[in-house]
Amino acid sequence: MQRLKRTLIALLVLIIAGTIWLPCLHLVFARPVSQFRKAEGLSPTARQLAARHLDLWTDPASRQKELDRMRASNAEWDFMGRSFLVWSLANMGVRDPDSKSLYLKTIDQIIDETLRLEKEKGMYFFLMSYASAAKYVMKPERSLFLDGEIALMLASRRMLEEKEDYKSLLTERVNIMTEEFKRSPHFILESYPDECWMFDHCLALDAMKMADYLDGSDHSQLIHDWISMAKQKLVDQQSGLLLASFTTDDVPLGGPQGSSLWMVAHALQILDADFARDQYSRARRQLGEITLGFGYAHEWPATWKGPANIDSGPIIPVFNISAGSSGMAFIGASAFDDEPFLKSLAATLDFAAFPSKKSGRLKYCASNQVGDAAFLYATTLGPLWRKIEARRHKGAK
Repeated sequence: MQRLKRTLIALLVLIIAGTIWLPCLHLVFARPVSQFRKAEGLSPTARQLAARHLDLWTDPASRQKELDRMRASNAEWDFMGRSFLVWSLANMGVRDPDSKSLYLKTIDQIIDETLRLEKEKGMYFFLMSYASAAKYVMKPERSLFLDGEIALMLASRRMLEEKEDYKSLLTERVNIMTEEFKRSPHFILESYPDECWMFDHCLALDAMKMADYLDGSDHSQLIHDWISMAKQKLVDQQSGLLLASFTTDDVPLGGPQGSSLWMVAHALQILDADFARDQYSRARRQLGEITLGFGYAHEWPATWKGPANIDSGPIIPVFNISAGSSGMAFIGASAFDDEPFLKSLAATLDFAAFPSKKSGRLKYCASNQVGDAAFLYATTLGPLWRKIEARRHKGAK
């Protein structure tokens, strides 16, 4: 009886301690939002993340080691790590003009190497292996995943500072996508054989929007028509959220996915601001969570149950936390100035992602190069989008 009494008392003490301690745990990791992202200039997190990425592009051996590790899991991550880093550095050049020349040098190095690899090794080099297991519906075979993100890299670089060599490359890539859209019976393009992604379509349309800004072209009708189609055919009726993937015949392959949707909402900001806000608000209600001060995100809304994939990352049971969706939620929260959610996500990142800081350089040990590049983009996004919005408002007047 004495032993049982002592055990019960110990359990009671643990419960009381946990009740007091757990709600306060996040305070240990809570930081002002300005530590992660600032309205103007660069935050400490942005500078430290960028410093490591810039080092990787000046140290071929370290970069290759990191790329080999990622490509062993997913060749896409190699490509997307390049994309997110270029978009980040282009925004950083506006935020930090004194370092613009360094950012431009690295951007050009990334773009030139990416284009060289695409030319020498073909588009399958940056795609997962199943891309070659079936035939593309449309001919010639192209991946909107590659075309859209390469175009967006070229456009982002030119928005920071013009480069004549990239002007024709952007025009060529945008013209190819435009003609592909016109030839597609359902206005939908493939990233993989008969597999089409909302993420890739929105980024491709962003590239077209930026090309219009830079070169005076006009893809406004194509953009308007595509978004009208997506609202009618590519929205999950129960949640009101955009589908993540579908066939060339607009048949859903999966429901809404947080690992795609947060970036999609951000991409929509320069295409249809009201629709962008609607999608973010729905995602925030149905996917975003804050528990005991820690922020995270689900991969699917409660109305949809789908299988985890490589984009989702591991799903933590009970709370149904998706690593992929939680990581991309930083971009959504930053883009829509959702400071409470962004602050809680940052607390989770510092608690669970094992940050490693050395000599002013930051990486997250639970992440990889593409994940850290996406975090960097969340800390820096905004300036390029604001340039386009300023032009639109000026034109409206």
